[in-house]
Amino acid sequence: MREFSLPALYEVPADGNLTDIVRRNAAQHPDVAVIARKVGGSWQDVTATAFLAEVRAAAKGLIAAGVQPGDRIALMSRTRYEWTLLDFAIWSAGAITVPVYETSSPEQVQWILGDSGATACLTELDNHTAAVESVRDRLPALKHVWQIEAGGIEELGRLGKDVSDETVEERSSLAKADDPATIVYTSGTTGRPKGCVLTHRSFFAECGNVVERLRPLFRTGECSVLLFLPLAHVFGRLVQIAPMMAPIKLGCLPDIKNLTDELAEFRPTLILGVPRVFEKVYNSARAKAQADGKGKIFDKAADTAIAYSKALDTPSGPSVGLKIKHKVFDKLVYSKLRAVLGGRGEYAISGGAPLGERLGHFFRGIGFTVLEGYGLTESCAATAFNPWDRQKIGTVGQPLPGSVVRIADDGEVLLHGEHIFKEYWNNPGATEEALADGWFHSGDIGTLDEDGYLRITGRKKEILVTAGGKNVAPAVIEDRIRAHALVAECMVVGDGRPFVGALVTIDEEFLGRWAAEHGKPADATAASLREDADLLAAIQSAIDDGNAAVSKAESVRKFRILPAQFTEESGHLTPSLKLKRNVVAKDFAQEIEAIYAK
Repeated sequence: MREFSLPALYEVPADGNLTDIVRRNAAQHPDVAVIARKVGGSWQDVTATAFLAEVRAAAKGLIAAGVQPGDRIALMSRTRYEWTLLDFAIWSAGAITVPVYETSSPEQVQWILGDSGATACLTELDNHTAAVESVRDRLPALKHVWQIEAGGIEELGRLGKDVSDETVEERSSLAKADDPATIVYTSGTTGRPKGCVLTHRSFFAECGNVVERLRPLFRTGECSVLLFLPLAHVFGRLVQIAPMMAPIKLGCLPDIKNLTDELAEFRPTLILGVPRVFEKVYNSARAKAQADGKGKIFDKAADTAIAYSKALDTPSGPSVGLKIKHKVFDKLVYSKLRAVLGGRGEYAISGGAPLGERLGHFFRGIGFTVLEGYGLTESCAATAFNPWDRQKIGTVGQPLPGSVVRIADDGEVLLHGEHIFKEYWNNPGATEEALADGWFHSGDIGTLDEDGYLRITGRKKEILVTAGGKNVAPAVIEDRIRAHALVAECMVVGDGRPFVGALVTIDEEFLGRWAAEHGKPADATAASLREDADLLAAIQSAIDDGNAAVSKAESVRKFRILPAQFTEESGHLTPSLKLKRNVVAKDFAQEIEAIYAK
């Protein structure tokens, strides 16, 4: 058993809550742009003073409507300015925010609003309101539904016109550090989602220590962040609250269809995303270079970037020859890639899934360092991350300052600290199991090195045991295979089987380009090409790359290409894009059997 800890860099105010942030910003940085909103297709800055005024106005409306201290208020919307505004308004009314993914089905909405006992719900679009209204007769506690796009915030403003500033101040000061700030429901890879109660202390400890440890990335008046992650996910909330605590400018983006255009316009200095975003940037750039007849140049530039990054970790550093090649490719390739990412940024933070060492070295080599981190809903997002000045690529970094990471005898990662969740709402049995002996049992398997850097090697419940008795952690090989441009998802199978196999889905965005380059029909689909020799060979190369990361006994021997991608709508992915392995295994049982057919 090993453990590692770092001293706290931020002290949580015992009598404070998250509403203190917007009041402090208005007092200390009144004219600083703390957030930006899209108006008429262009970004418009909102100062700390203006933001506080809007938060207070919305809070007054909630109070006038009868929202009581401790009430749970649901918020179902895409990531946008109003989400952040309403989050702070709910807290300013003394209530508790309950995020709902905007893609949730009526059944999921009913469960979350019913289990939390939400008394009001703020929606964004007509379809969100329709989902709530379709189950409203089964939600006896629900009294109000306001829709952002139907003038809901303006309605709150009118409702609260007679509520005094003093009343809002009184409500804002009611919650203390150990009171609940939000109930975030897990994405539910198995069974019903559980409501994680995260306190004001959880977020203060989390965001305060992240900002202090990464202070050069959070310079007030200079730095900015573009948020495009869903705010119903705890990582999105970290990206919302940490910039407010710094404060630096935060921009909120509802979708990522035009992400590169938005990055070019907003020009953030810091990006927080998930590995798929960085994989897409790399794969899109490579595909464009190939289409322009510059594929070989791009590949040489990528190899040089990776070699340069790896050399940075050696005592002697990059050689003179490598430095010259790197400088040449910086002008030809790297500077253009940095421009795609906004042109101002030098750092990104990645979480939610493993990034992979190759991509980690590639991005650092082009002058855009991606700091990998690790966390769960129960740890209020990041419980470990790479420091900006001492990165170890391939690890998820050191523990959050003020917290402890312990490796149990069976390899499970155990966590302790002020950022850890308080309980599962209405579920004392699950709470007791998860927080046994005063430690949060993450369910993940990992190791700590001599400097306290953590590596995650798999999920405890996802470990496969082959018929030969070999333990296989699927994440290691799946992440390597999924890095291939053509692969959307990969699920390793083989529990109780003679060897390891895999189900693979094809990324529809890249299939058309690949098909054109390989003389396939313009209307070709994954379903029509799944037995095509060229496509099978391309996927085999991805499998070979994944196999290089594991032992022969853990390597994928056979695979099947599935006719369509896994989606949230198909029931195979959670809202945070995690695989529902049991559902996939059930729905594609015949495909799995085909892998093992003689």
